[in-house]
Amino acid sequence: MVTTDNVVGFPNAARGDLPGRRLIPARLRAARIAKRMNQAELGAAIGKTRQIISAYEQGEKAPEGATMTAIAALLAQPLAYFTTPEQDGFGPFGPRFYRAIGPDTKRRNLMCDVYADWQVQIARYVDRLINYPALVLPSLAPERAEDGYDEEEIEEAAAACRKMWGLGHGPISNVLSLAESKGIITARLVMEGEKVEAFSFWNGSRAFIFLASQKDSAVRARFDVAHEIGHLVLHRGVGPEDIADPKILKRIEAEANRFAGALLLPRESFPFEVFTTRLDAFVELKARWKVAIQAMIYRCKDLGIFDEFQITNLYKQISARKWRTKEPLDDPEILPIEQPKMLRSAVEMLFSAGRKDVSDLRAELPLSADVLEALCNLDAGRLATPCAEPVAFAPTLK
Repeated sequence: MVTTDNVVGFPNAARGDLPGRRLIPARLRAARIAKRMNQAELGAAIGKTRQIISAYEQGEKAPEGATMTAIAALLAQPLAYFTTPEQDGFGPFGPRFYRAIGPDTKRRNLMCDVYADWQVQIARYVDRLINYPALVLPSLAPERAEDGYDEEEIEEAAAACRKMWGLGHGPISNVLSLAESKGIITARLVMEGEKVEAFSFWNGSRAFIFLASQKDSAVRARFDVAHEIGHLVLHRGVGPEDIADPKILKRIEAEANRFAGALLLPRESFPFEVFTTRLDAFVELKARWKVAIQAMIYRCKDLGIFDEFQITNLYKQISARKWRTKEPLDDPEILPIEQPKMLRSAVEMLFSAGRKDVSDLRAELPLSADVLEALCNLDAGRLATPCAEPVAFAPTLK
């Protein structure tokens, strides 16, 4: 039976008429998408048809108590997740800056949409209790909006960002910590088997970066962060219809790449440290600037430091040394992967101050402990203490 508040009661559940003990269809859909499953796959896994799962998600039918318990177990979410309304965010979502759009990436991007929504809900929950750093980002727009940014505008945008952040012209020691200190809310959750590196978005007045790469190279992960900062600085005025156009998407991705290079390797200083085309010299520069050798060479191309012949020769040397996928200093033991700290610190502060405990967090943010720990960068098992589950779903005899 469809209800006016778009929730569905469980007819065979004990005390199923109690308020709050009802399935919220949108929560079921989100949990399914987060597990990379379509309706037919979920149905087959629990012995139901695709049409039945669709009816659950439309609020047209109510799953039996035992069926709902099986769905919750399969989708790895507590039962309370499916009956608890989602937290409010900071405002409307802007477009997510995924690096590929289209039929081949639709399921993956929908999954990322769900995780972005969960990231926002967690951040908003924390925001009600703890003050985040103020957001400090330059507000920019290209002179010719229809053509995007030219190279000089991007260089100036990166320089403006460095100036606003008081960075000077030297290397950035920790890009992720820098982003968080300027009010950008970040999370890292590796999505096994998915070719997702990172994406960024606005929710209301708050900026977010989501890192999903399986990369074990700190310098490549740092470039991802700088790339997403580029989107947040350059592309707030970009609409979903622009991202849906492959030509525009390709252009804005190139703009974000150029911004990342300019932010990490400023033209005011980096060129004066490039004194040779000897490839081994770039290993020394990598240790100082914490930027991939291939990215530094591309930056040399952007700035006209080397000619086309020299650039080609350097890339041939990289291929000959098999550095395309793994360069010197890529070992995390040498250059550690930067980790988000803001949400972790906020949650631990709530615990240590006695404002909340694990049970409070699990009850008020009823996502799975694994998801909460990952999105807050908490140690595995930190939220292992379960919150009490409602017993209203247990089937009973009539």
